Amino acid sequence: MSDFEDAAFGAGHDHIFLGAAHEQNERRTWAVIALCSAMMLVEIVGGSMFGSLALVADGLHMSTHAGAMLIAALAYTYARKHAADSRFVFGTGKLGDLAGFTSAIVLAMIAVLIGYEAVARFLSPVPIHFGEAIPIAVVGLLVNLASVWLLSGHHHGHSHGHSHAHGHDHAHGDDGHEHEVESDEHDHAHDAHDAATRDHNIRSAYIHVMADAAVSVLAILGLVLARAFGWLWMDPLAGVIGALVIANWSYGLMRDTGAILLDINPDRRMAENVRHAIEDGGDKVIDLHVWRVGPGHMSAVVSVATSESQRDSRFYHAVLERFKGLSHVTVEVQLANAMA
Repeated sequence: MSDFEDAAFGAGHDHIFLGAAHEQNERRTWAVIALCSAMMLVEIVGGSMFGSLALVADGLHMSTHAGAMLIAALAYTYARKHAADSRFVFGTGKLGDLAGFTSAIVLAMIAVLIGYEAVARFLSPVPIHFGEAIPIAVVGLLVNLASVWLLSGHHHGHSHGHSHAHGHDHAHGDDGHEHEVESDEHDHAHDAHDAATRDHNIRSAYIHVMADAAVSVLAILGLVLARAFGWLWMDPLAGVIGALVIANWSYGLMRDTGAILLDINPDRRMAENVRHAIEDGGDKVIDLHVWRVGPGHMSAVVSVATSESQRDSRFYHAVLERFKGLSHVTVEVQLANAMA
């Protein structure tokens, strides 16, 4: 006998696995694009009118910044509009991770370009127009700080109701109250929860503005020191440091989003809790797969062998329903004596 059933806890069968702050993050991202686009136009038009090549160059740089934000914004909009599209087997929750991975590649390319330009200036120094360069760098920093403020508060992509569970995995019991599953792995519990709930799309947007802000700070520092002491090498050195920082952020974002796109389980404790919840009742888990289908949404496929003929898939759905974040479960039940 084999009993097979699928259920999506808290979401019916619509397979909508978007992050809890999806629409809010979408609005914030579009607001940053509007800010960067306005600044870009002012710099390009102003630079063209007043003959400032540096101003035009910074405006073009701001356009790449706005373009990177556009990746995140379009991903949010597309995922929301197609959330109920049946062509997406497990919904559009991973679209943000795909956008984040794309942004990570863009960040890596920016790091390479900055590094290349910095090395070229080490080898062949160019004259610096401090009177224009420093004010532009300051204005760029102010725009980036405004962008950081717009994206702040949700750049980790935590769902509403998030709690920092140091050593505890919160699960909803049948009585509707939260119960704690004890664990000695305090740091791992927090990291796993963060990995399962983080919105990598807003994270990628946040990293872009943080990277731009870091480059602006380094540029200002390098320009001020170069102007005060004649250390022209400080400007390209600041560029090298900025390139290394951006490359490191790019690697972290690429690693985390790539893992989700490849269905690597970000929360191994969830899988162990699912196994224990079933096997503590005397049954045997034959096969188990747990993976992330969206920010704060995990999916599981479970194959169970039981000697209790009255236990069908609905019984195990009831057992697993208490786990917060386990939004979609597929259960196959087989009688142990039928397998012998």
